[in-house]
Amino acid sequence: MSRESAMHIINNALQVGRNALSEYESKQVLAAYDIPVTREILLTDKVQVKKAGEEICYPLVMKGCSAAVAHKTEKRLIHVDIRTEKEAQKAFDEIMVSLKGFDGAVLMQEMVFGKRELVIGLSRDDQFGPCVMFGLGGIFTEILRDISFRKAPLSKNDALKMMRDIKGHKILDAIRGMEAADMELLSHILINVGRIGLEIDQVQEIDLNPVILSGAKPVVVDALIVLK
Repeated sequence: MSRESAMHIINNALQVGRNALSEYESKQVLAAYDIPVTREILLTDKVQVKKAGEEICYPLVMKGCSAAVAHKTEKRLIHVDIRTEKEAQKAFDEIMVSLKGFDGAVLMQEMVFGKRELVIGLSRDDQFGPCVMFGLGGIFTEILRDISFRKAPLSKNDALKMMRDIKGHKILDAIRGMEAADMELLSHILINVGRIGLEIDQVQEIDLNPVILSGAKPVVVDALIVLK
């Protein structure tokens, strides 16, 4: 994929009057910038469940996917640790009921295992332009607010420094039997998130939360891109 493919996704959304991308679309934009995301398949019909489950492999996660729904947990649109086709079929039905009234589908994705969760984002400041954010993710994002910012574009040195700026930076080290985070790949993600903001003016915000450390490798598990 390329910047052109990312622009195609964004322009399609803007042409129909949307101000945000769905999770699936957001991850396609990220993938176009070589940012690691979960393996996933968008399901629009229940008959697709069997084949998709075989392709993704159990256990897996299923989510409601709609650009109109930013917070999926509160609307019961996330089912985790699905281990059989029967469970997947049931989850599909329940998600579609919860999506009633919204234009959306069901996203089936690999279940990423890891105890360490990070958050990465981008906001477009009126004065400074695109600014990249890094911090502790998951439930700790709003509780601890342990985050750092840098103005794009980022150098590799900028990215490494902002990761060490947070108070909980030791979570990136080898700890309690977990290997150290791949700092090269994390730097690559931060730099390229900044690139998206610099190269695509229509992107107002990016929210990647959580980014789970699966062993050493960071993987974007959930994503939202807001447009202007």
